[in-house]
Order: sequence, then C-alpha cells, then structure tokens
Amino acid sequence: MKIFSAQQIYDADKFTIEKQQITSDALMERAATKLFEWIHARLRGTSVHIKLFCGIGNNGGDGMVLARLLHEHGYTIEVHVVNYSEKRSKDFLLNLERLKENKVWPDFINADSDLPEISPNDIVVDAIFGIGLNRAPDTWVGNLIQHINASQAFVLAVDVPSGLPMDRSPWNPSHVIEASYVLSFQVPKLVFFLPETGVFINQWELLDIGLDTEILEKTDAEYELIGRQEILPLYRPRLKFSHKGTYGHSMIIGGSYGKIGAVQLAGNACLSTGSGLVTAFVPQCGYQSLQTSIPEVMVLTDEDEKNITHVDLPFVPDVIGIGMGIGTEEKTAKAFGDLLKEMKAPMVIDADGLNILAKNPKMLKDIPKNSILTPHPKELERLIGKWENDFDKLKKAKTFSLENEVVLVIKGAHTIVLHNGKGYVNTTGNPGMATAGSGDVLTGMMTGLKAQGYSPVHSAIFAVYLHGLAGDIGASQLGYEAVKASEIINRIGQAYLEILNPPEVEDREKS
Repeated sequence: MKIFSAQQIYDADKFTIEKQQITSDALMERAATKLFEWIHARLRGTSVHIKLFCGIGNNGGDGMVLARLLHEHGYTIEVHVVNYSEKRSKDFLLNLERLKENKVWPDFINADSDLPEISPNDIVVDAIFGIGLNRAPDTWVGNLIQHINASQAFVLAVDVPSGLPMDRSPWNPSHVIEASYVLSFQVPKLVFFLPETGVFINQWELLDIGLDTEILEKTDAEYELIGRQEILPLYRPRLKFSHKGTYGHSMIIGGSYGKIGAVQLAGNACLSTGSGLVTAFVPQCGYQSLQTSIPEVMVLTDEDEKNITHVDLPFVPDVIGIGMGIGTEEKTAKAFGDLLKEMKAPMVIDADGLNILAKNPKMLKDIPKNSILTPHPKELERLIGKWENDFDKLKKAKTFSLENEVVLVIKGAHTIVLHNGKGYVNTTGNPGMATAGSGDVLTGMMTGLKAQGYSPVHSAIFAVYLHGLAGDIGASQLGYEAVKASEIINRIGQAYLEILNPPEVEDREKS
C-alpha cells in the first residue's frame, strides 16, 4: 500500500474532483460520512457526549459535516471552532452555515477564551489541523491541545493528530494531539510509523473515501506500507521435483568466545526459513556447541580458539550472513576486510560486521553490490553519523544506501527497508521482540531467503515481515515478556502458514 506525501494527497483529491465531476464539498461530505458511519456503527444506542474541536480549514470542514450528521442522528454534541486564523476555507464556511441551519451553534474559541470543560467520559473529535500544517500552532492553540490531552477523554483524530506535520518532527511535542484512535483518509501517512511521530498515535484505521483509482495506481510513492497483500506475491512456493541444492547453500560467519549463541540463532533461523544447506564458520570454541545444538548445520572452524582471524572457505556459498557475535578485534576486522575483497557472493551484514565497517569506512567500497545491511539505531548512527530527527535520519540513510548500492534495513518498531531510493515500511512485530538475539534471527532469515533465490530487496522485505509475524504469534501465545529469540524461530513455520492461510478473525496487520 502506497504512502503518499501531503502534496500527492492534494493532487489525488483534485484529480478525483475533476474526473468524477464532483465538487470539493461533495468529496468532503463523502469523507465525513465515512467518519460518521465508523462512529455510528460503534456508538449506536449509547448515551455519550461528543465534543468536536474544529479548525477553520478543510479538516475543520470535515468536522463540521460530521457534527451535522451526528446531530441529525440524535447524538449529544458540542462543537468548538478553534479560531486560529482570519482565513477560512470555503468548504468550512459552507458547512458551518449548514450546521447553523440545523440549529447547532458552535462555540468559537479565541486566544483569550476560557478552555472548555472536558470530562474523561466524553469523546473528543480532533479536527483542528489536517495534513497541510506547515507552521507551529499558536501558543494558545497548543495550550488547548494540552488541555485535550490532559482530559483523559477518548480522542478520535480526523486524518492526522492535530499539531503533527507530515514532513518533519513536531515543533513542540506537547502541542500535538495524543490520539486514542486516528481515522485517516484513503492512504496511510509516514508519520504514523516513525519513532518521534508515531508515539502520538495509539491505533489507526484507513477510511476509503473513493479517491480515483487511476491516480492512486499511477502515482509513484517514496514509501510503501508492507502488509500481507504485499508479501503474498513475493512468496516462492516449493517445487515437487526439487532437492536441497535447489534452495541454496548459506554460509553463516560469526561468533567469538562467549558469543557462539548468536551463530546458533542465525543458523537455526536460516534453516527454518528454508535454506537448503547451511554451513557455519566459527572460532574453534564454537565447534562442539554448534554440532550438538543444530545437527543440520555443517561447521567449519578458524585456526584460532576464540576469534575469527582468517576465513578460508572450501566452496563458494550462494550467500553469506556475517557479523553476529564476531567481535571487532583487529585480526577479525582484517579477516572481514580480506573476505570482502576475495568473495563476491551477496552478503547479509549485521552487528559487529557493521561496527567494523563503521571503523573502517574504506571497506564499504568492497561490499558486494546489493548486499543487505541490518543496523539497529546505534549501529546505524555509526554508519551514517548523527541525525537531527527521524526525517533527517531517513534522508541520510537513503543517501548511504544509494552511494554504497546496498539494501539498508533500519530496524525498529516499524522496520524500514531502503533500496534504490525507496522505503518499505513493515507492519508486523511487537515490543516483545526487543530481546537479545532477535536481530541474529532476522539476519539468518534474510540469508535463508536469499539462498532460495529471492532478490536482495525481496529477501529483506519478506524476512522483516515474516520475522515480525513470528514474533506476533509468539507474543499472542506467551506474552511480550516471554518472547525469546529462539521462540521467534520456533514460530517461523506458523508465520509462513499464516501468510498463506490467514486467520479469519484476527487481523495481525492492523496497527
């Protein structure tokens, strides 16, 4: 599903109005009707006080239409117009008059107005600012937003939480609506998925307001939201007349004294994701534990007892997953650098492999093209430098990905895969996966998918989704706190099955 910018959404609105030969007011009526239907389906027959806070732009116009529809269906409402400018959109003014014709008289809030009372039992509809916010809210509006946030009422935001810009971090985080639920029109917004901005959104849902399918299909988006519908076409079913060689030979290189478990996790995940053969290359101290714990994995060892000092492979693997638990010793870094120069098999580079690259940036030019790099936030900072905010981080990360011709995986609550200037935002995963070894599992899964013939970018996208889904299944069965990395591996098979045959009731892709 495409994630559009504010300008692209405006263009889609305009295109829809022209092609469908409707007015902007009719499109607003359509959008607000979808809002009303969502609310009415959940509140019908209940006694509740709904307080709508409407700006004087088109977001406020949506709120005006919604207020009229609620009033016509017998709901107890209170409408407050947040009068932050002398400029009002024509559709706001039109629907303000229609509301008055229905004998509903909004209260106008100005800089010197008293803040309205809000009970924790009220439902607040936030329709103050929309996607076009391009400057910080006035202080008095920010104070009103703080007042709404402090009310403990259920807050339903229209399209985006007010005070949250679409293309930058908030000017003042305390002046952003903390939405209990966001009903967003037609397409998801990138700010829903970034750490600095996603914190203002508890849950969200899309409402289809009938934007023209032609413009939606032909508009290229810089980011795409990855759910089951996007993953299923990537899946490569197994062939009847195949054998283990059909599905590739993966090499997992890593480990050091006390950190052999990282290789165990990656190797096990690689097998469980479908790699036909897996060989691990570890220091001598890892030989016995690997042979015992994962009998399906073949093992090669370095001459050194505790660290990897030279990688001598007797064959050319289809893909190499490297870095987990490997350490950053000088001899290890040299061995990694030599491997980069000698071996042109595609790589999945994680953990200390990334730290070695950060310390030795000249090695970056030797990375096989379209290799996959999987940094957590601190490792990413070491690679691309410090960033001012999440948008600056994405800009720098895209530049790094393009300059080095790699697939860059920015791990987090909504992991983002970057490739060729485009971002793919994941929808699976949960806080229980913030646990030791989870990243090693992901590296093994990416390696396993690449071995089977998936393209590098598809290996990354699919693995991130599958990894998160396995974690979601684990959390649903164990609770967040009990999700270990090995439990994620144990549920990879279930995750595959759920992609192919999703549960009828539970929708794991909902935010």
